[in-house]
Amino acid sequence: MELLNRIRAEQNDMPEALRKVADAVLAAPAEAARLTIVELAERSGTSTATITRYCRALGFAGYAELRVALATETGRVAQQTWETDIGQEILPDDSLERVLGVVSGNDIRLIQETRDQLDLAVVEKAAQAVARAGRVLLFGVSSSAAVASEMEYRLQRMRVPTWSRSDAHSALTDAALLGQGDVAIGISHSGRTREVIEVLAEAGSHGAITVAVTSQPRSPLAEVAELVLTTASRATSFRSEGFAAIHSQLLVLDVVYVSVAQQTYERTKQAFDVTVRAVAGHRLPEGDI
Repeated sequence: MELLNRIRAEQNDMPEALRKVADAVLAAPAEAARLTIVELAERSGTSTATITRYCRALGFAGYAELRVALATETGRVAQQTWETDIGQEILPDDSLERVLGVVSGNDIRLIQETRDQLDLAVVEKAAQAVARAGRVLLFGVSSSAAVASEMEYRLQRMRVPTWSRSDAHSALTDAALLGQGDVAIGISHSGRTREVIEVLAEAGSHGAITVAVTSQPRSPLAEVAELVLTTASRATSFRSEGFAAIHSQLLVLDVVYVSVAQQTYERTKQAFDVTVRAVAGHRLPEGDI
């Protein structure tokens, strides 16, 4: 996972003192890379001991390693920002050409960040569980519900018994009926959506394998899940982080879907052939208007 993306994802789940350090770093990453440990402690209103603790929480031996990583990261991000015009605000009088550039550039970068941070070993475990599952339950609310519905359609077409729910009561009753060999997938950008956490916890209590798709790897949702698939997200003008996370969520689940198809190749190929023939009569021949 890229450093700044990781700091952003984990800051809300850290103790208050460490969160102050994260806030100071994210406020000016390039400048933080040039500060001494004493200066960063003063900037964040903490102590040098807290800075050292924060470095170790991120997996660094000490502050020197964090500074080097920050300098490398900010140099690369600055170049990407210059090239793609990412991160700038969209103003009411901006041209559609600029809107397209900012929106597409942001989405491309988030997909790249998701790709870089995705743990393929966890993806493989999730895909294996889905391929063998007696039942698969997908649950998300708001924009995440649309992502769950899309994954439901894809898995059903491969003859995987799958349901998606956007209503918490229906999802909870379905989760209560899951058991050993079943899979529940909860989708929440923040990882703090109460209904999604409750559904995954309910499914897990009955022996189902639970999978969280979230941008926050230390969130309550991640805590109740057996497998965690992380996504990247960043808000832009008129698009909250939840909306921005949709493409990343689809990417993660798409990789799971393709892996399931690989593992069930003959069954999937046969299912695709049957479904293509079923709808063939509803397509106009080429050349017809």
